[in-house]
Amino acid sequence: MINDFIKYQAQTTPYPLGMEVSHAVGSYIFDTNNKKYLDFVAGVSACSLGHQNQRVNDAIKNQLDKYSHVMVYGEYSQSPSVHYCKLLVENLPAQLNKVYLVNSGTEACEGALKLVRRVTGRSQLISCHNAYHGNTMGSLSVMGFEERKQVFRPLIPDVDFITFNNEEDILKITTKTAGIIVESIQGGAGFIQPENDFLAKVKKRCEEVGALLIVDEIQPGFGRTGKLFGFENYNVVPDVVIIGKGMAGGMPVGGFIANEKHMDLLSHDPKLGHITTFGGHPVIAAACLATLQEVLEKDYAKQSLEKEKLFRELLVHPLIEEVRGKGLMLAAMTRDSEITNQVILKCQDKGLILFWLLFEGKAIRITPPLTISEDEIREGCKIMLEVMEEVSLGFRV
Repeated sequence: MINDFIKYQAQTTPYPLGMEVSHAVGSYIFDTNNKKYLDFVAGVSACSLGHQNQRVNDAIKNQLDKYSHVMVYGEYSQSPSVHYCKLLVENLPAQLNKVYLVNSGTEACEGALKLVRRVTGRSQLISCHNAYHGNTMGSLSVMGFEERKQVFRPLIPDVDFITFNNEEDILKITTKTAGIIVESIQGGAGFIQPENDFLAKVKKRCEEVGALLIVDEIQPGFGRTGKLFGFENYNVVPDVVIIGKGMAGGMPVGGFIANEKHMDLLSHDPKLGHITTFGGHPVIAAACLATLQEVLEKDYAKQSLEKEKLFRELLVHPLIEEVRGKGLMLAAMTRDSEITNQVILKCQDKGLILFWLLFEGKAIRITPPLTISEDEIREGCKIMLEVMEEVSLGFRV
């Protein structure tokens, strides 16, 4: 099957990992030789409740027996999406009270960028160097990594960049700025957290000049960093929140959230200011609702902090210079990208799935399901340390 995978399916890199997947359950993925792999990546933070979560599966199957797609988004009242949006809003700050459901994180970013321009009547957008918000043309325009976007230019004009955690750069937000988009924890850059109330200071500047703050919660959201959303850790309430990845237990989805006064502007002047055929799909929304209920009822956000402590206790090795991130959004940093490459590839050979970050070559991604057990954490960290011992033989530590 691997040859057909390469021949018929478009690739994202010249060197895909190429595992032939048979099935997955809990914290494990099995290949077609029935070899099992402990999953420390969770589909790049998407499979927040592990694989084949019973509550999510039951919700999907139950909804399939009722109806699937019946109408484009925003026309019919469909109970899974209505109940989901209501529960989500009930667990957010009061001013974030209307949800637009879409199909992916990058579409959520596109909608948010349009919204801040519509609300303010301004054109300038600001993002951060080394930021990642998706790969469609608007999202690509606010990606802060020129190497990945230069061949696709020209992109959306009137976009400027600041350095994350650089307070002097905040003054680039002016009365010409429609909105600034930031990640609550920078993902592709190396799981970098805000420092010295950086996000709150950005919001204050936005309020001073009439700009809007968009916070990207696509990776940190839904319990991964100790709160339901990452921004709750940093004393700030955004004007717009974009969500995706972990919100549906591994199903494809995204959304953006704002105040109803702002969000309602997308419905007129012009009408259909943002539209989507499959956004709010009832089967996907049922998975979203089941995922959110499970995360809230079992308090996986709080558990993520306890599991972070265990990772930090176990991941001590001369090859690891630091462990960045928060909760179950962690990156083990080595001093050299080649060390990172060897650790990731050798760990897969030994039955542990790790992965890279987009822009920081020295980072080893550790974003397991929120449901991972302490025993599984110990099992995976043991493999990592054994592999690091092997790799260290070829490097001067």
